[in-house]
Amino acid sequence: MGRGPRPDPATALDTRTLREAFGCFPSGVTAVCGMADGRPTGMAVSSFTSVSLEPPLVSVCLQLSSRTWPRLRESPRLGLSVLGEEQGSVCRALAGPEEERFAEVGWESDDGAVFLHGAVTWYSCTLRAEVPAGDHSIALLQIDRLWTRPASEPLVFHGSRFRRLENHGRAAEPAA
Repeated sequence: MGRGPRPDPATALDTRTLREAFGCFPSGVTAVCGMADGRPTGMAVSSFTSVSLEPPLVSVCLQLSSRTWPRLRESPRLGLSVLGEEQGSVCRALAGPEEERFAEVGWESDDGAVFLHGAVTWYSCTLRAEVPAGDHSIALLQIDRLWTRPASEPLVFHGSRFRRLENHGRAAEPAA
């Protein structure tokens, strides 16, 4: 492995520096949605990860200051939609005013979970646990059902921008 210059050392461990460092790691964008008071409610998160195959578990991290999560956590089912590469506008809508988030977004509901049209994958989940983690809460969700479109490309968030995966015609190395 080649050795290049070391990254510049951080002079202070502050919020701006941490946000910049965390932004160096690309992530997908997932919508967490459910029905609340008879209306679709949801938000976008970039901290979604698989946890376990048996039982099937995933997690998302949610800011404690969120006004949406307290309403979503009461839903018997939550829909997680992994956004597709053309859904940057959907992500921006989910970050906007709550009453306008679903105005231009195609969605459907199944047993209280809300799923967004055009997503790469839908997970129907049940909240199993929440773990306090600094200024966030980690929600552990059990997958009850899923639908996937494996040929579709996900929306990627990196460096505070939406990006696309690029295929240069090379076969990917198999995972170990």
